[in-house]
Amino acid sequence: MAACTCMRTATGALVGSMGVTLVLVAIELTGGIFSGSIALISDAIHNLSDVPSLAISWLGLRWASRPADTRRTYGYKRAGILAAFTNSILLIIVAGFLFYEAWQRVRHPSGVNESVMIWISVVALAINAGITLSVARGRHDLNLRTVFIHNLGDALSNVAILVGAIVMRATNARWIDPLLGAAIGVMVLWSSVGVLREASDILLEALPRDMELGNVARAILCVPGVQEVHDIHVWTLGTDEHALSCHVRIPDMHMEESERVLGEIRQRLSGQFHISHTTIQFERVGLPSDSGLYMPEPVRRQQ
Repeated sequence: MAACTCMRTATGALVGSMGVTLVLVAIELTGGIFSGSIALISDAIHNLSDVPSLAISWLGLRWASRPADTRRTYGYKRAGILAAFTNSILLIIVAGFLFYEAWQRVRHPSGVNESVMIWISVVALAINAGITLSVARGRHDLNLRTVFIHNLGDALSNVAILVGAIVMRATNARWIDPLLGAAIGVMVLWSSVGVLREASDILLEALPRDMELGNVARAILCVPGVQEVHDIHVWTLGTDEHALSCHVRIPDMHMEESERVLGEIRQRLSGQFHISHTTIQFERVGLPSDSGLYMPEPVRRQQ
């Protein structure tokens, strides 16, 4: 029930954020044109890129809650990961455009109306800070984390524009405006590459972050009765749901005893590594293995 309430709250926040962001884009774009500020125009384009990002994130959040079916037996848990992957690529493209516009302004400098920059940056800061706070509770989800990072970055860029406008008014240093535009591009690129890397690892079924495969194998081997662990794989289903499959060699034992070993393995994996979905194949000691892939090398109990 709490998870459903949290999901409804997050989806509502995303819908509201889309409408507010569109209003902000119109304000910043208009102010950027009238003030001649490339920083405001860059930030408007940056915020405009958040609209499809928010829409994709909303769609991903809705899909991720759908149950499994006969075709998608794992459900739609990775819909949010696909959304994060798409968003990050979109923002990398936006960052390239911001770099280009900033360079053009360096080559062809022009005057800037600092007063318009100051007032619009204050309004934009209030809006982006509100959006950031609205999705902050769900930032453990990779999909919502992209929205959180984007809008936190937007808020920080608004602070930079505000400070830059004040400095330009005091010093008449026109080069600050394109520098801010380029800085916003760097910030967008940095955050997007990090999310892209994490989403790519999940889609490629890489080992979850902050987890060592050898430690997982040794934890299984510590269970009394386990003689060897091999063909072990750990991957991420959704944002925080991990899965494991492996082959475990055990002595010939009764069904009740093997069930005890299986239960203790699952308990260790859940408690130590938050692995909730396991597929464990038992093999009798002394029998040849039918597995052609050993990853990592078999881990055996020391005699």
